[in-house]
Amino acid sequence: MERKSVKGLVLFTAAATVLAVAPTSSALAAPAAPGQPEAGAAGIPWGQCASPGLQRRGAECGLLSVPLDYSKPNGKKIQIAVSRIKAKVAAKDYQGIMLVNPGGPGASGLTLSVLGEFVPNGAGEAYDWIGFDPRGVGSSVPALSCDPDYFNGPRPEYIPWNQNIEKTWLNRSKGYAKDCGTAGGNLLDHMTTVDSVNDMESIRKALGAKQINFYGFSYGTYLGQVYGTLHPDKVRRMVLDGNVDVRKVWYQANLDQDVNFERNVKIWFDWLAKYDSVYHLGKTGKQVELRWYAEQNKLRAKPAGGVVGPDEWTDIFLYSGYYQSTWLELADAFAGWANDGNTDVIVAAYEDYIGPGDDNGYAVYNAVQCTDVQWPQSWNQWERDNWRTFLKAPFMTWDNAWYNAPCLYWPAKASKPVKVDGSKVKSVLFVGTTLDAATPWEGSLEARRRFPNGSLIAEVGQTTHANSLNGNACVDDAIADYLATGKLPARKNGDRPDLSCDALPQPDPTAASAQAKALRADSLTREPLYPVHH
Repeated sequence: MERKSVKGLVLFTAAATVLAVAPTSSALAAPAAPGQPEAGAAGIPWGQCASPGLQRRGAECGLLSVPLDYSKPNGKKIQIAVSRIKAKVAAKDYQGIMLVNPGGPGASGLTLSVLGEFVPNGAGEAYDWIGFDPRGVGSSVPALSCDPDYFNGPRPEYIPWNQNIEKTWLNRSKGYAKDCGTAGGNLLDHMTTVDSVNDMESIRKALGAKQINFYGFSYGTYLGQVYGTLHPDKVRRMVLDGNVDVRKVWYQANLDQDVNFERNVKIWFDWLAKYDSVYHLGKTGKQVELRWYAEQNKLRAKPAGGVVGPDEWTDIFLYSGYYQSTWLELADAFAGWANDGNTDVIVAAYEDYIGPGDDNGYAVYNAVQCTDVQWPQSWNQWERDNWRTFLKAPFMTWDNAWYNAPCLYWPAKASKPVKVDGSKVKSVLFVGTTLDAATPWEGSLEARRRFPNGSLIAEVGQTTHANSLNGNACVDDAIADYLATGKLPARKNGDRPDLSCDALPQPDPTAASAQAKALRADSLTREPLYPVHH
């Protein structure tokens, strides 16, 4: 559903920079026993985590065997990597297990068990936080990789100005799909969202829990909505942030993203113009936009450092539409290249944001989306729809089209998406930012419509994607209150949010900028523990 770095989207965001603070103590109080596995369910053999950050927090890690094909429960098994950070409260205050997912599909969630420490007022301490790598991802076995060099730059021009470019990208997409068929084998037939929901059920059973709590970001909200549809009695509490519009999985959702990213990058261009005294890229948003495209055009003739061409240029700055916490870093990269011809700064941005050399996230992204639902099989339809969208949203449209084009040739059978019905789920808290480009705001309103016992928090005027537990006290305190007590914001009449919070101010490069940059730089030296939800 959402674009992501091949590195798994561990970026210089507020979510990542929290790692610059001192880690919590690894001396953990023992919680109430989580229970015993259900009859017939395999347990998880816990051991030490490979991640130093998880080790510092006293986490446990293990592999859970699950069926490759749930229609054949005694057939071939695969393994899901799971982590657990236990609750830090007395037995009487224990609130159960909290599964977490950062999005994607394709993002690693193994280290997201640290999320509980970012819930205000200690409300996260009453839960066992359960991180996991979904099937095919990261430390799960097998992990899917089709062509690790697929994102090496410079790649062919994204915009198919002529038939040669179009044919080149169609062949690249077909080749990637073929490589995935070779690498993935029968795993590809069992990579749908429903398969991952079944894995969540296997984790619940292995931990002996009657119900789960769940915190999902972005694509993780789709997991939550489908889990709630199929297993409503197993849901205790859910927080779903950056909600997928279930009516649009996945072809139309990507076209909608193009239009919303166009809006968001222009908001960033306006911000750059506001600080023209710092960046010298233009005094109006339009001037900055023209400068951005002019610099991209120069890279068509001569890629920076031999690797950053027009495609890579687009991919780097795509993140300005995702996270405001990237704005300072990306502004420095844009200005450094445009004003000073600094090749090092733009190549470093490419390596940090695009992360060539690892396609696991991208491979799983395709494996899930191409089989969740049948994509249009006519290239003529793709061509018409994307050119039509390009006319109003040129920034990302063809980038996104080719990102998804392997679905034209995917070597596994597509299924039909679950019809999401949340009427039997007793409690869910939705969160959304009103200017989210990756999962547009309408998806959060639609989720609220389908879950009549849920409430919706809006962060008004915020472009950052899936922004909860990221410093907005109005949002985060309401989440903490819900996790502590089960209390939801009172549901209002009509098609609207139930609690509205103003967005925090946009970054200011003139205020404490040295401190902010030092914090971001420090975060890069630390192991990424809190994967950015994409």
